[in-house]
Amino acid sequence: MYDQLTQKDIDKMKKEIEYRKLVVRKEAIAAVKEAREHGDLSENFEYHAAKKDKNKNESRIRYLERMIKTANVISEESPEDEVGLNNTVTLYFEEDDETETYKIVTTVRENSLEGRISNESPIGKAVLGHKVGDRVHVQVNDKYGYDVIIKSIENTVDDGTDRMRTF
Repeated sequence: MYDQLTQKDIDKMKKEIEYRKLVVRKEAIAAVKEAREHGDLSENFEYHAAKKDKNKNESRIRYLERMIKTANVISEESPEDEVGLNNTVTLYFEEDDETETYKIVTTVRENSLEGRISNESPIGKAVLGHKVGDRVHVQVNDKYGYDVIIKSIENTVDDGTDRMRTF
């Protein structure tokens, strides 16, 4: 795994683990117990659904614990005039003659539909550490790459509203 995570990401994960262990786990166990009391387990849909929810919660706990255990903790700090984590950057795509704005975040908070891209994505990796006006080559794979120009960098504060991905 070895995802690059900030200390804030790890703290959010620990809170989610605690919530899932103390609240969700108890609710899931109670739901399984109640569904079991309804009789024949082989044809009891409620029982199977409750077991599935319980297992899904336990799986999420294990996933988060493994992420924390294998994380490579990185700093959120960067020079004010360079692209860093939690910065919002406006990029000009020369090939398409278009401008796009993205917030650079860690992999657990990425969501391209909301304009948040990972620092480990091709664009994220390419623009990190660069300044306004820099032309940066984004290498997507062995055969394809493109150039972008950094138009602006906004130093945004991580207010904690970026949700972590769930699987």
